[in-house]
Amino acid sequence: MQALHVPSRPRFYTVFALLAVAACCACGLGASSAFSQTFKATNLREPADLDMPWRVQAGDDPAFARPDCDDSHWTIFDPHRSLVSLMGNTRPEVVWYRLHIAVDPHQTGLALKEIMISRAFEVYANGELVMASGQVTPYVPYTMAARVLSRIPDRLLASGSVVLALRVHVAASEWGAGQDPGYYANNLTLGQYNTLYAKDWLDVIGENGLKWLSRLFSIGLGAIALVLFASQRRNSVYLWIAASGLLDLAEAPEPLIAAFINIPLFWEVLTDLIRIATPFVLVSLYFSFIGQRIGWRWRAFLIFAGLLNAVSSLQGVLLDTPLPLQFFSNLPFIVLLSVVIPVVLAIHWRRGNPEAGILLIPVVLFSLYIYAEVGFSALFQFPGMRDLALRGLAFIDRYPLGPFSISLNWLSGIFSTLALAIIMLLRASTTSRRQAILESELAAAQQVQQVLLPEAIESVPGFDVESAYQPAQQVGGDFFQVLPAGRGGLLVVLGDVAGKGLPAAMLVSVLVGAIRGVAEYTVDPSELLASLNERLMGRTNGGFCTALAAHVTADGWVTIANAGHLSPYLDGKEVELPGALPLGVVSGGVYPSEQFYLAHGSRLTFYTDGVVEAQNASGELFGFERAQAISTQPAAQIVEAAKNFGQEDDITVVAIAREFAIATAA
Repeated sequence: MQALHVPSRPRFYTVFALLAVAACCACGLGASSAFSQTFKATNLREPADLDMPWRVQAGDDPAFARPDCDDSHWTIFDPHRSLVSLMGNTRPEVVWYRLHIAVDPHQTGLALKEIMISRAFEVYANGELVMASGQVTPYVPYTMAARVLSRIPDRLLASGSVVLALRVHVAASEWGAGQDPGYYANNLTLGQYNTLYAKDWLDVIGENGLKWLSRLFSIGLGAIALVLFASQRRNSVYLWIAASGLLDLAEAPEPLIAAFINIPLFWEVLTDLIRIATPFVLVSLYFSFIGQRIGWRWRAFLIFAGLLNAVSSLQGVLLDTPLPLQFFSNLPFIVLLSVVIPVVLAIHWRRGNPEAGILLIPVVLFSLYIYAEVGFSALFQFPGMRDLALRGLAFIDRYPLGPFSISLNWLSGIFSTLALAIIMLLRASTTSRRQAILESELAAAQQVQQVLLPEAIESVPGFDVESAYQPAQQVGGDFFQVLPAGRGGLLVVLGDVAGKGLPAAMLVSVLVGAIRGVAEYTVDPSELLASLNERLMGRTNGGFCTALAAHVTADGWVTIANAGHLSPYLDGKEVELPGALPLGVVSGGVYPSEQFYLAHGSRLTFYTDGVVEAQNASGELFGFERAQAISTQPAAQIVEAAKNFGQEDDITVVAIAREFAIATAA
């Protein structure tokens, strides 16, 4: 049997020693890799994200914040990966992170900047709380879009080492989303306070500038539209533009404040609930431009779509539902914005509606944004396509343009507001042209009316005639004629066409011409009113005209007939007359007459209803009592009294006084 070869002792010991040293070195390197997770900030010149591996521990223990806490057994976590891959099916409510930072003991002014860690978290530096948002336990969620900036006290830097401990509440909705809950690589940044502060402001303005500009345009345009609607109540377009601006105004405070500080989450929830009205307002706005009526079925669908829109907005905030369900919950609103409205506008544009064509441009742009957003979100569900999806989403939502981030969403919003502003300007221009034409027509009608309503009345021996006329607008609906009636008598016709303005003035022209024509063959008040009634039939467009006719003979006898007009006053007392329908109501109307005597020195005063219906600022009417009390005053004074009280309608007063007889020598 061959003997075994045994090496000499010196050589054996040498080899053993070398192996032992190698093993110790290997253990040392392993310990360094396993336990010394330190971020080197001793030569920090620019702000840096704390994106190196952290130590992570599920559960909650206040001792985890202490700098001397033994975290050697904690799990090492790469913040570039999702916490879901580390925790698996274990989804704790509270997760702690720890990181050791080496700093220059002489350094001052260091600060931490945070964004989007969680809806409730706390950051400790060497056991001292330096930053917090929301409440971890009991859980009180806050918004998390603001950049939170906090100083690290200089006294904590003097030791040359800072242990950061991060306590994070991860809600069930964040775990359910499956997209990087808790801490991620760019959530915390370390740097000089002044540098971070300046960068934060630039980032906030750059990321939100376009959004704020879009909302500001919408709110301003809505305010202008509201003013226009107040003067043009029939133009529903202005009402819906104002409603759209009001929605933006209601939604603006929460995101504006949340861009600077994190605030309680219920503010965001209230803002999301406002979006229930968004589909109804937007569809009503676009349909108003094309004259499309919204029936009860459409209204029910829009309310349903609004409820689902609010539910979709609450996903990840209060609700935790699978992504496919999130998509389908907002599908009605997506279809409305990206399919129904563009198609409807395109159809009406081809039919010759230029306003639909103007609106179609921003609507198509927004539709493209929706298609891209849905497409990239769908790609994100495939692990191999996530990078492409993230780049695509960043391109349409945060495309860098100098210091600003351009979002296709808010860009389309600005274009939409500009389109509405262009349409309002075009409408204002059209309205201005129409107003100029109308004013020209009113001026012509006023000239005609001045000719028809005499300023000077032909003198009739034995009578003193006064008249005063004050229209409520440029032209009015009151009319009167005082004509010589042969044998020293006179004929008085006075009336009021229902309505004001140009239509009433045109009807006055017809009546005055008819009065003069009828007076050539009869001065009988009943016949005259009956003839005027027949001439008005079919010309009043559903309106009517009150009138009163009186024939006064040279010896003072007055024959008077009434067609729904105010009775005159004889020496301050009302003359009782039988009632009758106004002119232009029923064909074949009969107007009975009454007769009385106008003595020498007596005064007969005729009014239109503009006198008794004058109304002061408190809503009090001038009334019949006041009208009767001043009926013996000059006509001009009566008109002035009613006008000063508060003119509401055209005012006309005609007064006839019979002069005293002059005795002649025998």
